[in-house]
Amino acid sequence: MTAAGAPPVDEALKRELTALYRDGSRHYHGIEHIEALLALAEDYRPLLSDPQAVEAAIWFHDAIYDSQAKDNEEQSAGLAAHRLSGKLEATRLDRIVTMIRATAKHELPELKSAAALRDASLFLDMDMSILGAAPDVFDRYEAAVRKEYAWVPEAAWTVGRGAVLRSFLERPSIFLTQEFRGRFEAQARENISRSLSALERTGP
Repeated sequence: MTAAGAPPVDEALKRELTALYRDGSRHYHGIEHIEALLALAEDYRPLLSDPQAVEAAIWFHDAIYDSQAKDNEEQSAGLAAHRLSGKLEATRLDRIVTMIRATAKHELPELKSAAALRDASLFLDMDMSILGAAPDVFDRYEAAVRKEYAWVPEAAWTVGRGAVLRSFLERPSIFLTQEFRGRFEAQARENISRSLSALERTGP
């Protein structure tokens, strides 16, 4: 077991995961994405019941990433379960694994405690925060994701990406927490609407 107060992701594990995130095929889901989420976790640390568990979920949530695969989140969760096994009590490890799996649909997972649900909500909002970034940052994100899916023909990309973006707009709110809604919601809806308009102009 990890000593009390010691972070689940130690320096050696950070180096191991950083190497995965620096793979050349990653244009958005790389180490800069992880660093951005870790910075947000620090911003919202006073609101987190288990900030180290959230940080562990951040480190592992995109550890396995292949744009042609359908099970990246499950594979990343499995890696976390394997690499953190024996370091944490089972309940805490399950919280981390559950948060990672929840990034597949960005919907609140089933967790028993209100504190765990709150942490999961904030974690998922951190992962979605790029949608509410400044327009130029959002545009770079969109271009980077397109590079990761360069194998998808343009017509198929237009249809698929459009469906994803519209699904966000159709939600009553894109973000799960009041904190992130207040900070990112309005800009996210502007960014997504602008991106959809661009897709429609270049669509099939």
